[in-house]
Amino acid sequence: MDLWPALFEVRRPDAGWHCWTGERFEWTTWEETIRSASCLATDLRAAGVRRGTPVGAVLTNTPLTVRGLLAIWIAGGTVASLPVPARGMGLEEYREQLSGLSLTLGAELLMLDAQLEPHFADALGDGVHVRSWESLRERAPMRPDPPAIDDVAFIQYSSGSTSMPKGCMLTPRAIAAQLDIIATSTGSTPGEEVVVSWLPLSHDMGMFGCLLFPLAFDFDLALSTPERFTRAPRTWFGDFATFKGTMGAGTNTALAAATRMSSGHSLGSLASVRVIVIGAERIDWGTLQAAIEKFRPYDLKPAALMPAYGLAEATLIVTTNGVLQDQSTVAVDTAALADGDVVMADPSAPTATTILAVGRPAEGVVVTLTRDGRLAEIEVTSPSLSAGYFGDHERTAQRFGNGVLRTGDLGFMRDGQLYVVGRMDDMISVAGRNIYAREIEAAVDLLPTVRSGCSTIVDIPDGASSRLVMLMELRDGDGDYEQITSTVARIAMAKAGVGLGECVFMPKGGLPKTPSGKIQRFRCRQMLAADTLEPVARVLASAG
Repeated sequence: MDLWPALFEVRRPDAGWHCWTGERFEWTTWEETIRSASCLATDLRAAGVRRGTPVGAVLTNTPLTVRGLLAIWIAGGTVASLPVPARGMGLEEYREQLSGLSLTLGAELLMLDAQLEPHFADALGDGVHVRSWESLRERAPMRPDPPAIDDVAFIQYSSGSTSMPKGCMLTPRAIAAQLDIIATSTGSTPGEEVVVSWLPLSHDMGMFGCLLFPLAFDFDLALSTPERFTRAPRTWFGDFATFKGTMGAGTNTALAAATRMSSGHSLGSLASVRVIVIGAERIDWGTLQAAIEKFRPYDLKPAALMPAYGLAEATLIVTTNGVLQDQSTVAVDTAALADGDVVMADPSAPTATTILAVGRPAEGVVVTLTRDGRLAEIEVTSPSLSAGYFGDHERTAQRFGNGVLRTGDLGFMRDGQLYVVGRMDDMISVAGRNIYAREIEAAVDLLPTVRSGCSTIVDIPDGASSRLVMLMELRDGDGDYEQITSTVARIAMAKAGVGLGECVFMPKGGLPKTPSGKIQRFRCRQMLAADTLEPVARVLASAG
């Protein structure tokens, strides 16, 4: 695929997209969207945007933002997708984050929504011009002059789930290769799919998988917003039924919320759905099972839920389960896993954990492990690899080399399929023993009193050693805190053989999360150390 003709030359004039505007969906053809973008590009060119100009962009799910994104490319600029505010992040902290990123980026122009503009007009220094998407004016259309095939066209800043945001540099060649990978992996037919999404465009899954993919292949799109999904998770599958969607994507946490919140609400038929890619975080087998059972009466094909593994450093997809393939799982011993050994276990054993396969490498992608037969770091070679991290040569040298990406994720292969256990950052050492945090968190998530996807465990310095602290949100907002703490302490001992120090109970919405729903473990640790969390209760494990 040649990226720019695929995005800017419409082959099906009636193809287009529905975009949620706060009260309803509004329809626009891709042809009209591109025409408008070419007119806005003239305004950006007059403002100094040309080939090689970095433009900071806070990408929200609005028609103006989509047209503005395309306009930056048409004018030749490099789009730097900056993070939107994380859940629990105050305005001042967000201003400091954007100020730091803009300084690193060297951008002279920052584009964002009009409602944010007054808060940033004087916050980024005299060298950065802050404008709203709403301020762009259509002029005479300009001929596209986008970045060259191996220049940096897009800088995807991470959402910051495990560290401060880092910017992956993507070329048109890499983006085009990824769009082809998505098409092949999902068995898509150009011009014949309907994509349904609420994912934030600031996230790689939302941008490449659910916006540029349908635009490049002449699909229709129904684009909702993260805010609407958060208020009413059932709208995700409701939109599939309304628009007869065939494709979509989401996270494990989002699938759990949509499944739970669809109870008591009638849906239309989901028979049209071919593929919903589930990724961006570790996928829980129980979540998939619950969704399959919940939506089976609405004709959702169980195999339509497609586990996948990917990351921004590879633009998006690395492995997928395959179209309409049954999901595969294995049960492994948690304690052995913490020591790097993959030992099969009885699924009913208290020390066992069930891990879901995320499929085989996509076409043209090679996945290798640093240690055969054991839990090891996943390495990836792909035609859609990032060119490195913008402005961070040290981290680029650590993670990229000779066309190979060291992902920082841990996993193992079995029967040709990849099983991802989590990130190396999730490995915590307590009293000389390694534990894998996600195994404890996954078990705590199954407690009926705990909100799904709303628990995380961190290690906090305690003299010469460290202690474990579990942070969580409860489903009903409150409960028997001492009893829950006692239960969590038993889980930590059964799963990892370690003692829990404390449980910190947060109000609903109190845990810092990325816009796609991943808990920011590093911010939890920082906020605990700085005593800036506002919990509803704190209970020492010994009290249980």
